[in-house]
Amino acid sequence: MSRLARAHLTQADPVLGALIGEVGRCGLVHDRTREPYAALISAVAHQQLHARAATAILGRLAALAGAECPAPAALLSLAEADLRGCGFSGAKIAALRDIAARTLDGTVPTRRAASRLSDAELIERLCALRGIGRWTVEMLLIFTLGRPDVFPVDDFGVREGYRVIHGLDAQPKPRDFAVIGEAYAPYRTTAAWYLWRAADRAKETAKGR
Repeated sequence: MSRLARAHLTQADPVLGALIGEVGRCGLVHDRTREPYAALISAVAHQQLHARAATAILGRLAALAGAECPAPAALLSLAEADLRGCGFSGAKIAALRDIAARTLDGTVPTRRAASRLSDAELIERLCALRGIGRWTVEMLLIFTLGRPDVFPVDDFGVREGYRVIHGLDAQPKPRDFAVIGEAYAPYRTTAAWYLWRAADRAKETAKGR
């Protein structure tokens, strides 16, 4: 995190600034090599599952396809029975196939093509895919594409972190939270990372009681 980002966030929200001082350097990293297609396939596997279960499913898919992430055409060639054998539900299989098909037709951009699209353009394009919502695209923007100004207002952890550090009785509603987050621009991704840390710390404290 740059000094400029820290100064801006601290001025915008002194309470957040105090948290930044306690936590220290921002540890947010993103995968600089992963393609959006692969990130979306992984995201679908993880939906409504524990990370270990999703990892196991992706491992079985990799073994079936002979690649860590099967290419779109290869994925489309896999039988539904085989995909179910990996652990995918019918709804997830439909989502995987749509992602693969929309990658082949260019709707899902390559990493290089995505660099020429704004956050809003990517959200609009990718939310049109089956099984993909705004939160999933925002996670892709943050952890795959490294976009610096993403504020996932529907994320429980980010809202909970804000509630904790500000001593609120309830989390802000997403619409209100979006307005709050405007003050953090153009460093909203960094703000979100620190709010996640606040939520994690509160959870750890609660476990220790």
